[in-house]
Parts: sequence; structure tokens; C-alpha cells
Amino acid sequence: MLLLGGSGEARQLATELAADRRYEVLYSLAGRVRDPRVPPSCRVRIGGFGGPDGLAALLRAERIDLVVDATHPFAARMQASAATAAAAVALPLVVLRRPGWHEGPGDDWRRVPTMVAAVELLEGFAPGGARTETAPRVFLTTGRGDLGLFAPLARPWFLIRCVDPPEGPLPPRHTVLLDRGPFDVDAERTLLRSHAIDVVVTKDSGGPMTAAKLTAARELGLPVVLVDRPAPPPGADITASVEEALARINKQNMAAPSTGL
Repeated sequence: MLLLGGSGEARQLATELAADRRYEVLYSLAGRVRDPRVPPSCRVRIGGFGGPDGLAALLRAERIDLVVDATHPFAARMQASAATAAAAVALPLVVLRRPGWHEGPGDDWRRVPTMVAAVELLEGFAPGGARTETAPRVFLTTGRGDLGLFAPLARPWFLIRCVDPPEGPLPPRHTVLLDRGPFDVDAERTLLRSHAIDVVVTKDSGGPMTAAKLTAARELGLPVVLVDRPAPPPGADITASVEEALARINKQNMAAPSTGL
């Protein structure tokens, strides 16, 4: 099978599948992280496919019999390619997507549909919610891919946290913090306080690895600008956990070892 990775759940699922002698797993990563965490005991490929047609060609060449999409919840292009390619080759597709975060008592979340909308909100944001000339201090944890959208914002100061050094344009007033989760609430609270953060901007990635910043923001009374997930491909059959995905895979009549991957 082909397992499209990019999430903690993908690594866990790949490890579970590789330990099962019924399955041979080709684990695929986009290659956007310089030192990716890869699961043991399965073949790994890194890099793009060249769109849905390229992915379909690989599915045929590798004699894949099942596609598992366990990419990051915001990997919309890869998700669409997986759905299109699997349909073109008439292969079953299992989608693993962890649930998003849910607002609770004391949270001050400003949900926006896109990263562009987050930028637009920050253009008029000021500490305390007033639209003034006071420059906000922003904790930006959206990953490297969209940082260029924030580059035109000259007024806010940004603390930008990402795994690898960012490339391309950045806001004129910023500090880059290279770090990788999981993060705990105490450390996140200290980080927000030490940098006098006024607002947190992040994606609705879900999961426990990076949720601590939301708890810390709630405890400190800070607003959070939360970018909603892209819609899943039409007709996607989504599982919400590794256990659920394993059960779905086991229903695909793959009990016998395949002749390919």
C-alpha cells in the first residue's frame, strides 16, 4: 500500500502496519521538512509526484492496491491529488484526519476561513481589541509555507515558530524561533509572557502535540486567530484515529499478502 505521511498519526499508522506481515508499506513524504521523522521497517520515498497523473503512474508502477492519505490536515493539494489518482486507478482510499480543536469556556478564538483572512484581521488588530495604531505582538505558528503572506505587514511584531529556517520574504519586524513539538503548557505560557505576546495566530491542526499554546493563551486571556481547515475532497471517507484507520484498512480484503506494495 501507499501511505501518504506528514502527520504524527501517519508515523504511528505506518509503524503498526509495518509490524503486520500482511502488509507492505511505501511511506511517502513531501520533503518540506529537512529532517523528517520517518517510521521504522517500511520503505520511504521523499518528494512530490508531479500532480494526480504522476501519482497515478506511480500507483500503477508500484502495483499499489490501497492508498492511505494520512497527510497534514492542511495539505489540501496532496489530498486532492490522492483522491483523483486513486479514483483514476480504481483503488480504495482510506483517509486519516485527526479532529480539529474545539473552543471551550474562557477561549477567545477568532476563526477565519483562510490564511489571507488572518492577514486581513491582523492589519486592523490592536491589543485589547481596539482598532488603534498600537502595534500588536503576534505569535505566528502557521508553518513556513504561508509566511510570505504576512511579509507586507509592517506594523505588528512577529515571533515566528517553525521547524526549519523559513525561506522567502518575512515581515520586517520579527524573531524566528526554531523548535519542534510536542510543547507543554508551562513552556508555552512562559514563552508568551517573555515575549509579551498579544495575539496567537495558528492553524486548526488539531491533536495534542501543539495544543498547549491554546491552553496557555486561554490562561493568559489572549485572543487566538484560528485558520479553518480546507474542505476535504468530495466524497472522502474520513477516519478520525489510527485505530479507526486500521479497522478500515482491514476491511479492504487485504488479509493475504499482496504481490506488490
